[in-house]
Amino acid sequence: MNKTKIKHCKDILINNNTYLIFLLLFIVCSILSNTFFTSMNLRNIALQQSGPVMVAIGMLFVVLTGGIDLSVGSVMAIGASVSAIIIRDYNIHFIPAMLAALVMGMLFGVFTGALVAYANFQGFVASLATMTIARGAAFVLTNGTPIKLEDGTLNNLVDADNLFPIIIIAFVLIIIFALIQKYTAWGRTVIAIGSNMVAVKLAGIRTKRYLVSAYAVSGVLAALAGVFIAARSSTGSATVGEGEELNAIAACVIGGASLSGGKGFVVKTVAGALVLALIGNIMNLMAVPSYPQDIIKGFIIIAAVLLQIVTNKSDKTV
Repeated sequence: MNKTKIKHCKDILINNNTYLIFLLLFIVCSILSNTFFTSMNLRNIALQQSGPVMVAIGMLFVVLTGGIDLSVGSVMAIGASVSAIIIRDYNIHFIPAMLAALVMGMLFGVFTGALVAYANFQGFVASLATMTIARGAAFVLTNGTPIKLEDGTLNNLVDADNLFPIIIIAFVLIIIFALIQKYTAWGRTVIAIGSNMVAVKLAGIRTKRYLVSAYAVSGVLAALAGVFIAARSSTGSATVGEGEELNAIAACVIGGASLSGGKGFVVKTVAGALVLALIGNIMNLMAVPSYPQDIIKGFIIIAAVLLQIVTNKSDKTV
């Protein structure tokens, strides 16, 4: 009986290692800084991470298929730039402007997915090409100049009087995509494609459509993240999202996703993104210079991923 209980406890620890990493880091941050566990700081983390969490979720669905999407950072720039231009130049309400940005993000995602599914490009190569195109398009649209927006436009998305809409939107989307992944045929098929695409094809499922749709979801969520960043800064810029693709991949891996496809969970990916957020936040609170921050952050990511690898091996031998 005792052995059964020990095995059960071990299984719980292995299956929830991402949450344990997050909880441990949260406790450490609370000890290291008196200002960490305050409502203002936690709210700032939520505001800052609403965008990156969306990018990480989009990346996850691509990773589940066995692919990778390096274009998400550049698509974020497209989302920020397009929404800002529509609001400034055409005096259109921010909601239609935001929807237009999402459509642009979807188109870039579909383009990448089509290269992968129909032209047999590797996801790395296809998304690298899209990354370059999207970043160049963002600079062309903005003429390389940040677009400043007036108050009462896009910054309504981060207004306290409106209960910080970007946090609410992000929270709702996390729930929606978690349910989609677990309970819908689309979510299960995306996972199956990453696990064994040949078997899925033999079952008569048109895998190409699912591949394109996964990249389309990534594009939409990346564009939405760009809109969120533009809302926080009241500025649309072609430099938005630089390097964000690496953070999104790191969030997926810390969350236990397999880069070979077929394994990963939305909520764990969110926890992985928040782990990265806590690392950056506590180092800022402790006034650690920016360059050493990158070194420390890198080693912490390595430690978190090694823990995932060790526990996954333990899981296979139980």
